[in-house]
Amino acid sequence: MIVLVMGVSGSGKTTIGERLAARLGCGFSDADQFHSPANKAKMSRGIALTDADRQPWLLAIRAAMDEQRRQGRDHVFACSALKRRYRELLRGADDDLRLVYLQGPPDLLARRLRQRTGHFFAPELLADQLATLEPPNPGEALVMDIRQPPEVIVERIAEALGSPPMR
Repeated sequence: MIVLVMGVSGSGKTTIGERLAARLGCGFSDADQFHSPANKAKMSRGIALTDADRQPWLLAIRAAMDEQRRQGRDHVFACSALKRRYRELLRGADDDLRLVYLQGPPDLLARRLRQRTGHFFAPELLADQLATLEPPNPGEALVMDIRQPPEVIVERIAEALGSPPMR
């Protein structure tokens, strides 16, 4: 099973993705590791990425997903996957890709980004991400409210994925 934890910056994709992977006993990959140095530099200067900038990044993530599937491994990926067509590219022919959408109010997202240190994403890009976001349709993704504690979010996701409850 491949799980894609998606949402805008500040939604907690890495935190939830890492904890979910640990909970499920599988690997984790953050989409940030697939960005080119040019994309990271652009975002650190507060310049939003274009679809052309994102295309090689999305293809690299897709290749990593395919490799995990080919090896028969369960894996959790964290990626913004803002647009429907990005999610379609990431899904490919995999009808079993499980999407988890981390959703939260803009003020909480902005506060989290202002408090974050050591990350290349400029907080002023949040408005662009929110404008670009095409939320998943009902039934396309498990929607999680980020105002809940991470341990609650992870356990609810694990249960929705069919993992036995933690004791």
